[in-house]
Amino acid sequence: MTEQEHHRHPIGEPLEQEAEALINPDAAVEDQPAEQMSLLRRLRQPRTILSIVVPLVIIVIAGYLNGSALADVPRYVSEANPLLVLAAVAIYYAGFPLRGYRWKTLLKGAGYRVGTRDATEILFLSWLVNCVVPAKLGDVYRAYLLKLNSPVSATRSLGTVFIERILDLFAIAILGLAAGCWRFRDSLGSLPWAMQFIFVLGVSMVVVLAVLLIVMRNFGRRVMGALPLPRRAVVLYERFEEGVFNSVGLKGLPLLGLLTVTIWATEALRLGFVIMALGFPNLGLGVSGVLFVALIGSLLTAVPLTPAGLGAVEGGVGFVLVKVFGVLSGQAIAIILVDRAISVFTIVIFGSIAYVFSSKPRGGGIKVEEIAPSPAPVQPAA
Repeated sequence: MTEQEHHRHPIGEPLEQEAEALINPDAAVEDQPAEQMSLLRRLRQPRTILSIVVPLVIIVIAGYLNGSALADVPRYVSEANPLLVLAAVAIYYAGFPLRGYRWKTLLKGAGYRVGTRDATEILFLSWLVNCVVPAKLGDVYRAYLLKLNSPVSATRSLGTVFIERILDLFAIAILGLAAGCWRFRDSLGSLPWAMQFIFVLGVSMVVVLAVLLIVMRNFGRRVMGALPLPRRAVVLYERFEEGVFNSVGLKGLPLLGLLTVTIWATEALRLGFVIMALGFPNLGLGVSGVLFVALIGSLLTAVPLTPAGLGAVEGGVGFVLVKVFGVLSGQAIAIILVDRAISVFTIVIFGSIAYVFSSKPRGGGIKVEEIAPSPAPVQPAA
């Protein structure tokens, strides 16, 4: 058996079928080509096309109805300081090795030692998928690529992606609340309804995520075992749960927390450099305001209906800039256009290049060492 065949058919279970069951349950696995999740095929699907076209049409109509606000936008963008724009791009892409290292750390806890470069490359390709197709399919695609290139459990890998997203949501909510409270510390009692809603949403998110993890940890396997499900479904859930809870331990949590905070600091710095590049005077956002707006935008990218939160991010960030911080509509639109060009358009360009030249989407294989996973908390007795 060749090394590549070993990657494709690890001992014990055909993991390609396991991943395909998660990604495309209706497909017959044996009829699938090597690159089962063809990105081009996904792009041709009607729901993908609609998820891109509909929000774009809405944005165009909104722009037409507010033509006066758009009059100065081309001038704002054309006069942007190119060096500061490049700085925004640089700080944004500096976050990807950090994200790759964080995922590598989570995988190590789940029992797989992967190189930082391979983890970062796979993660970057998954971001391309998230930028061009809806439903956050890139998160599943990341686990799929790792499985396609190495003898790992797709469901356990997906568990590490899931807990990574949980860490991100915790960070967004907590940092956003802290930034908002500091920014509006002198007027907390008279905040506009939009800000009150955002604060309530942030607190609710932290509570819901905490309850979700507690319930999943203590009752997940019991519930799955009690449901009339095939044994395979229960086994897949158990592996997913192993990926979720084994990847994060008390000893590793400080490092993961530091990495997560640093990653989201790069998001805020990107937006800060964009605002400086455009040279808008007297915006009055301050450091806390920039952090707050950046985190709101990042939170809205989680909307699964459109690729990269298209439409939701532009509308939500524009609303916060104009209604909460009093930024002029034209300035807000210019900020959003430049920032989204960096965070989405450059991903599509560079990600497409990486997709063409990378061996990962075609199962080129990577070195993954299976190790003993970190011990998870003891499962309560049934």
